Amino acid sequence: MPGGQPPQIEPTQVLRRDGRQAPPLAYSQAPPQQVPPRRPPPPPKQPPPTHAPTQRPVPYREDPPPPGRRRPPPGPPQDGPPRARRPEPPPRRRRKRHPFRWFLVLVLVLVLATVGAVVQLDRSLHRIPALAGYSGRVGDTPGTNWLLVGSDGRGDLSEDQTQELSTGGDVGPERTDTILLVHVPSSGGKTTMVSLPRDSYVDVPGQGKDKLNASFAIGGPQLLVQTVENATGVHLDHYAQIGFGGFAGVVDTLGGIDICVPEPIDDPLAGINLAAGCQTLNGPQALGFVRSRATAMADVDRMNHQRLFMEALLKKVSSAGTLANPFTLWPLARDIAGSLKVDQKDHIWDLAMLGWAMRGETVATTVPIGGFEDTDSGNVLLWDSEQASPFFDALAKDQAIPDDLLTK
Repeated sequence: MPGGQPPQIEPTQVLRRDGRQAPPLAYSQAPPQQVPPRRPPPPPKQPPPTHAPTQRPVPYREDPPPPGRRRPPPGPPQDGPPRARRPEPPPRRRRKRHPFRWFLVLVLVLVLATVGAVVQLDRSLHRIPALAGYSGRVGDTPGTNWLLVGSDGRGDLSEDQTQELSTGGDVGPERTDTILLVHVPSSGGKTTMVSLPRDSYVDVPGQGKDKLNASFAIGGPQLLVQTVENATGVHLDHYAQIGFGGFAGVVDTLGGIDICVPEPIDDPLAGINLAAGCQTLNGPQALGFVRSRATAMADVDRMNHQRLFMEALLKKVSSAGTLANPFTLWPLARDIAGSLKVDQKDHIWDLAMLGWAMRGETVATTVPIGGFEDTDSGNVLLWDSEQASPFFDALAKDQAIPDDLLTK
């Protein structure tokens, strides 16, 4: 070292716990010994346990999430810093269900669809001036009276349909094979259906005496209506006419008509060869059945066949299987409306009311017959004047026809 002097040694410093510094000690002095603090005596030893302590199971209950939040589903771990959590949208309020409201909507849709269908059917009717007024017309009579006419018009038939229906070719002016007078009483009683033979010898206005169907061939529906009203004294309120094609189409749409044929009929002109007994007739067969005169009583049998057909047709149309099946009811209504000719004031709901009135038990009869006679018009059918007068007088007064005047 420089100067040859030994280094100075600082004396030992003694530090106390209270922070005060004790006086320095000489190098040769030893620091005072500190007495260690006393430790508490150890607890007495417990004897070793002989069995495990009783434990009570505690069910695990997960704390519910805070209101308005949903616990996110667990997902795969993500690398990197955690993404900021998007604020969850407020919970959506559940919409209240209104079953009654939907029911009203469904009912409204069905009503609108029904009204639209009725309007469409009504527009498809072919309207003609059948019930035109004339001088001296019979006054209005109580009840509702229909004149139903089946014509032999072939204008809407193709060559194949003409051959299938065995209607022949052009036969001149359109004529009538079926004439029915239907009376619906205002009291709600039984509906009466009267067959008017087409060969009935009656007064045709402006033409003298002739067959009833001659009035249709000469003057169309207007002259036929006038002839029927003058001969019966019954005021007609509605008119409906159907041709060969529409007749057969309606039957086929219904899948045939069940009719009990009273006796075998073999008529090549009508295109039928039917055995006696109950059977299902298709459109062409049903048409031949109501047209054929190849039986013992000719026109009388044909009128009976027409009544049998009408009863079977109305029974099939008004059955639950037809009314409850829209795939049958709608084509049927469409075919009927498209093949009918009605008066200018008639509507589809008038036809529906007629069908409803004839759905149940009806009184089916024919005009009282007095016999047959050969005239300039050919062989004609004569009415029994003594019975025909009270017969039609009962209808004109909206009364039930006496049983002794009914022909069954």
